[in-house]
Amino acid sequence: MKAAVLTEAGLQIQEVPEPQPEANQVLVRVKASGLNRADLIMASGRKHGSRGGAGAIAGLEWAGEVVEVGTVVDGIKAGDRVMCSGGGGYAEYAVSDWGRTALIPANNMSFEQAATLPVALQTMHNAVVTAGRLLEGEAVIIQGASSGVGLMGMQIAKHLGARLVIGTSTNAERRARLGEFGADLALDSSDPEWPDAALEATDGQGVDLIVDQISAGVANQNMKAVRVLGRIVNVGRLGGFSGDFDFDLHAAKRIDYIGVTFRTRSVEEVREINRLMRADLWNAVEAGNLHLPIDRTFALDEAAEAQAHMGANAHFGKIVLTV
Repeated sequence: MKAAVLTEAGLQIQEVPEPQPEANQVLVRVKASGLNRADLIMASGRKHGSRGGAGAIAGLEWAGEVVEVGTVVDGIKAGDRVMCSGGGGYAEYAVSDWGRTALIPANNMSFEQAATLPVALQTMHNAVVTAGRLLEGEAVIIQGASSGVGLMGMQIAKHLGARLVIGTSTNAERRARLGEFGADLALDSSDPEWPDAALEATDGQGVDLIVDQISAGVANQNMKAVRVLGRIVNVGRLGGFSGDFDFDLHAAKRIDYIGVTFRTRSVEEVREINRLMRADLWNAVEAGNLHLPIDRTFALDEAAEAQAHMGANAHFGKIVLTV
């Protein structure tokens, strides 16, 4: 089969053996694959947990038709239209654990649309609800809100009853569109004074929860913008892996600073994350109330160009490969 493979010379299209499903896996004929920032990390030579390294097939989420299921898989059968997460999605065929495989809603959702959802839904439900402990009526900031995962985070917060949703983006055009996806207020995270606007919007108290995809460059500003006993969930490191941290401010506000990643989670943990997400959100997904815009589509043969487009940071929403 054809696949986009990580090599020392970069991402290359190669012919590789078709994967075979294990007892707990689903084999899918891929129709579309979503791009994620972690794909760029792996293409640069870094591993993403156990994923990546020379010879690995890129891609963390995809949608397509089930070809075969393993012996312990229940509720999924050959011919089903599904969306999946895992590894090896930039290919004509891919396998996913049954717990990371969901039926595409029967509401005319395309494979391209379905391929945008798995990572964003599971990542942000876990960050906002499980780690972030969002309660109805709370105020939330999503840092890096114009990414696909960020746009989903705002929608989830609004869907679950947040009274105030603030999204950040350094790009004025993208900030202008955040309201379409749940933002009540859009701020520029490159402006050193943005925490003052967040405090003003919360009557000086600060927000209850920040879901942070930037980290290093905004760590101290986040702590200024969050309330006493607030929560900050560290989801991404777009602004750097290390930086200045005001430990005294952290202690003074008694902030819960929570790190999350899928890299160190077991298969069972990821299954539970997906189960909880579907329990809370699947009705909204089926109704079309949780969705992501597709910025641009590329053919599988253009996978390297698609990643370059993401690396240029000029997109809004998701970039999708069609297979």
